[in-house]
Amino acid sequence: MEQIINYFETIPSLHRSILLVGGITLFWLLEGAIPLFRFNYKKWQHALPNFFFTLTTIVINFGLAFLLLKTADWVKNNDFGIINWLPEMPLWLYAILGVMLLDFFGAYLAHLVEHKVKPLWMVHLVHHTDHKVDTTTGNRHHPIESVIRFSFTLLGVFIVGTPIALVFLYQSLSVIFTQLTHANIKLPRRVDKAISYFFVSPDMHKVHHHYVLPYTDSNYGNIFSIWDRLLGTYMELDRDKLVYGVDVFPDEAENSRISNLLTQPFQKYKKPTIKPSNEQR
Repeated sequence: MEQIINYFETIPSLHRSILLVGGITLFWLLEGAIPLFRFNYKKWQHALPNFFFTLTTIVINFGLAFLLLKTADWVKNNDFGIINWLPEMPLWLYAILGVMLLDFFGAYLAHLVEHKVKPLWMVHLVHHTDHKVDTTTGNRHHPIESVIRFSFTLLGVFIVGTPIALVFLYQSLSVIFTQLTHANIKLPRRVDKAISYFFVSPDMHKVHHHYVLPYTDSNYGNIFSIWDRLLGTYMELDRDKLVYGVDVFPDEAENSRISNLLTQPFQKYKKPTIKPSNEQR
């Protein structure tokens, strides 16, 4: 574990780029081999706006990275934060707790707030208006959302007290899980279910991309599923019944244009409708 921590403390930017590009490539290939849905679409054309938003996210995170470094150094030097106030523990437990708590603040809490606060929902809408969810959808976030997510991660670093090694470890795992859980792949149901007891699985997260409530407002987790299970936001839906998108923004052509996606946060507020109770599971 010490070697892992030392590696992530100084992980080269090239290695982080390889994780991003390599992950997309791997899951892109798996989508062709074991697809969940056989989408009738031009895969590269669909991916272009998602790659555009991947690039904007990279630029924003890179530009703000010095804040993460400064905060992580400060909490370490001042012995500040939750995991630094706990009794001494093995390094492996320290790392797991740090990553789990960062996942709560940087992913689960940020995601929950984006769904509950109207202006933030309109920003997050860009992610939900993809009608063909695949591995490229994971990085489809409006630049404003990239700033919001970064702010929650920064808050997490401060409250949790994580050194930069755990921050980079968390971000690396976050990238991999984001690509995995959005990938259009079909795992055996029992395997996917077993994964979902502790980690977010592909089927679990795709329930969140169903086009109507209450499913849209569920399964907010990114790496660990325990936050949804503990806080009552976990839901299940048979994957064969999934319909992607948001019912009140049904125009797939509009939702595929970068120009429209950039202005979505400033359009009229609309919330997904509630599915009739007799259709819910």
